[in-house]
Order: sequence, then structure tokens, then C-alpha cells
Amino acid sequence: MKLKKLLYLALLTAVSLILFLVENQIPPPIPVPGVKLGLGNVIVVCVLFLYGRREALAVLLVKVVLSALLTGQLSALAYSLAGGLLSLGIMCLLKCVLTPKQLWVGSVVGAMFHNLGQLGAAVVISRTPQLFGYLPVLLLSGMVTGLFTGLAAQAVVSRLHPGR
Repeated sequence: MKLKKLLYLALLTAVSLILFLVENQIPPPIPVPGVKLGLGNVIVVCVLFLYGRREALAVLLVKVVLSALLTGQLSALAYSLAGGLLSLGIMCLLKCVLTPKQLWVGSVVGAMFHNLGQLGAAVVISRTPQLFGYLPVLLLSGMVTGLFTGLAAQAVVSRLHPGR
């Protein structure tokens, strides 16, 4: 049973990475730096709600590291890790109070915290606190993209486990 679970998680990690790479080839929906749909995060949200916290963390970490290596954007690693870990942390807390039909809510809040984590990393690395002026734009984009990825994740989870 453990091997089967590991196989599923490896497959889901690969799907997450492929979605990230495909999205990387699509022009941004709006010309604002840092605004992306976050298609690869759909899988991380699914893993959190289907398997659990540790498994979602493993998928997130592998996806972030491999994404940076495959795209050659190693400098983005710190931003992706900060955003991803903060996002996953808040979604883990919310998972305790959300029903399976409210999965999308966790994704919206998670996306907002993802942007907050990335912005926080940018401020620390660049030593430019003025970047926080960009926060309203990132929070709004996080709500919109988080809703999209959350609804997609909720559809996948309900399809894979109709009782959820």
C-alpha cells in the first residue's frame, strides 16, 4: 500500500510540474510582474485534501526545486519556497475547519498568503520595504487566481473521491 501511495504522489508531482511548465509558456493574463494562475498549485491543494499535510509538503518542495532547476531560475527558488510554504501552512490550518465543499476557500486564502510570502521574501532579499506598496495588487490577484485553482482542485478532488 505504501508503494502505491508513493507512486500516486510521484505521478501527481509530475503532473504539477508539467502544469507549471505549460503555464510558463503562456503569456501572463495581465502584464503585472508576479501575477500567474498557479496551475501547478492545483495539484498541491488536491494532495493536501486527498492525502495530508506531509504529502502536500513533499509534492510542493519537489515541484519548487525541480521547477527552478528546469527553468534555470534558481534565483526564484527563495521566492517560490517562501510563498509556497506560507500558503501551505495557512491551508493546513484552514483544512481543519473547512468542509470538503469549501476547499476553494482554502485555495483563495492560500493564494493570497503565497503572494504575501513571495513579497516578503522580495523585501528581505532586496531590502526594499517600499515593495509592500504592491501588496493590494498581489492580494487581489491572489483572490482571483486562488478562486480559479481552488475550484479546479475541488472538481478534481470530488471527481477522484465522490464522497468528498
